[in-house]
Amino acid sequence: MKSAIFASLIATAAAFAPAQQKAASTSLNAFEDALGAQPPLGFFDPLGLVESGDQEQFDRLRFVEIKHGRIAMLAFLGQITTRYGVHLPGDIDKSGDAFASFPNGWAAIQGPDAIPGGGLAQILAFIAVLELSIMKDITGGEFVGDFRNDYIDFGWDKFSEEAKLSKRAIELNNGRAAMFGILGLMVHEQLGGSVPIVGEL
Repeated sequence: MKSAIFASLIATAAAFAPAQQKAASTSLNAFEDALGAQPPLGFFDPLGLVESGDQEQFDRLRFVEIKHGRIAMLAFLGQITTRYGVHLPGDIDKSGDAFASFPNGWAAIQGPDAIPGGGLAQILAFIAVLELSIMKDITGGEFVGDFRNDYIDFGWDKFSEEAKLSKRAIELNNGRAAMFGILGLMVHEQLGGSVPIVGEL
């Protein structure tokens, strides 16, 4: 028994021993100064998705990260807004069902009080139209994820290069936080209970 405990203590100590330092790979160095590589983690690629150092692959993954971050920010804001009691005015269908009459969160798409299938189909069709024709870089934007398409500017071109880089980094980090945030809200809702600000789930 004592030998088993001793062996487990040695194994535990070995887990906390300093790892042997390896030479930094050139693929990691290729992106270590990329947007989003910030303290304390620096460039973080635990799954080795860009180990090849391929710029095209990195840009594709960054595009997906930015888009998912934007969706997550909208989803998180939507959760907080609807749970606060703010809903679209009017009815969702010709039967007189108001937007506010449907539950929030998962219950809006599953369960006895869920939005009817026709309503969900319209939502999915609207998302498909946005994805396939509007939310795209059509004209070759200034950076990955630039969907202005020479149409909307909102004063972006008046910012200095440093301010642009700062705002892009803020968006990227807020998107990352929102992805974890909406995932946390979805998990908490399945577990039950309540979350500060959001309330009962």
